[in-house]
Amino acid sequence: MKVWLNGCFDILHDGHLDLLEYAASFGEVYVGIDSDRRVKEMKGEERPINSESFRMRMLLSLKFVKNVFVFDSKSELEDIMLFVHPDIFVIGDDYRNKQIIGSQFTKKIVFYPIKKGYSTTNLINQINNK
Repeated sequence: MKVWLNGCFDILHDGHLDLLEYAASFGEVYVGIDSDRRVKEMKGEERPINSESFRMRMLLSLKFVKNVFVFDSKSELEDIMLFVHPDIFVIGDDYRNKQIIGSQFTKKIVFYPIKKGYSTTNLINQINNK
């Protein structure tokens, strides 16, 4: 089975690894990552910390990940998902009852229970406050 998930994956942390391992329990994991331009647009000029090429390389080095794609827009994300045609889309449970981009290109949505306290923004804030 093909499993899809997407996000920034700027600074890889335990929450990301848990999510990727969970997704891998369903099959081969394909990851979409936001382009550097898109991350800046969503999270501010100071982000991302790591470039899209490094984030892609980092994810590809994990045994859980089959392939990684960079997307710069909603339509690019949808085009990639149409190409991959995943069986399962794993997404954080904070997306329940929200519009999920690309959900029409998968057979099943699986919500992952987000662990509190794990976030790249929290890590950045901890580093900056030391």
